[in-house]
Amino acid sequence: MSDTQKQPIDFMGIRKIASVFSIALIIVSIALLATRGLNLGMDFTGGTSVELEYQEAPVLSEVRDTLNAAGYDNFVVQNFGSDTTILVRMRESGNDELAREVTGTLTENGAELELVSSAYVGSQVGDELKEDSGLGLLIALAVVLIYVGMRFQYKFGVASVLPLAHDVVIVLGVFALFQWTFDLSVLAALLAVIGYSLNDTIVVADRIRENFRKLREGDSWYIINESIHQTISRTINTSGTTLVVLLALYFFGGEAINNFALALMIGVVVGTYSSIYVSANMLMVLGVSREDLMVPAKEGAVGEEEEEEQAPEWLNRM
Repeated sequence: MSDTQKQPIDFMGIRKIASVFSIALIIVSIALLATRGLNLGMDFTGGTSVELEYQEAPVLSEVRDTLNAAGYDNFVVQNFGSDTTILVRMRESGNDELAREVTGTLTENGAELELVSSAYVGSQVGDELKEDSGLGLLIALAVVLIYVGMRFQYKFGVASVLPLAHDVVIVLGVFALFQWTFDLSVLAALLAVIGYSLNDTIVVADRIRENFRKLREGDSWYIINESIHQTISRTINTSGTTLVVLLALYFFGGEAINNFALALMIGVVVGTYSSIYVSANMLMVLGVSREDLMVPAKEGAVGEEEEEEQAPEWLNRM
């Protein structure tokens, strides 16, 4: 029986199927981004924010219903600092007049409140945020490529950055498909997804490097499979506990962080998949081998085989 047959799951055995699946997801995601685009929030498009102070803590769902009935749309209502203070953010451009209209609409419903402040964010600021956020994502990926290339080997750098780009594009594709609002909180979630996915990928890559140096038998296929087997329980446990926390945030954290939690949940699932299949698959495609990871022997140093032969004599002299 071969070494590969002894392994309970042949992860690399379905790597071609995984490759087709990943490429299909990427193509669909890019097509959705090109045709439907992202539903950008006020952070990127500009709009008006109105801060209101209530005498008693309001029910946010009732505030939203009142604004809907008054004809307002594309707005977000959330607590701001305390239970009695709310922030109404809407895409409509305006000045103090719009803030007074919103205040009057809510007062007509019997609520006791006062206008604290209002602010308008112009579209120019939103355009700058879009450019800066895109640049930030690219810089993050470039830094990861440099770090992993120095920490391991350039093939590992490429095999680490491509899965990160894969994860980000798929999360964006899902948001484009369902037209969920993309704002700064979702951008923060994307950066967190990059960090989470990178952590998972580094764990697998470190074990692959260790096994290439430690195991004397088996080809790249077997060693990568063995490395995934040794880290899979850690990967599943980490992803599972993270998803439990994110589900709690989604259901109990309020509307303000719903999209943040959604983006992270999608990212954790996709990132777990990519750390197993996309990253390891790329190493196979790039032809990583034992020679790529062996530590160069120092000049004049005793070789491993000589050390192994001398060790029994040294032990016998003790």
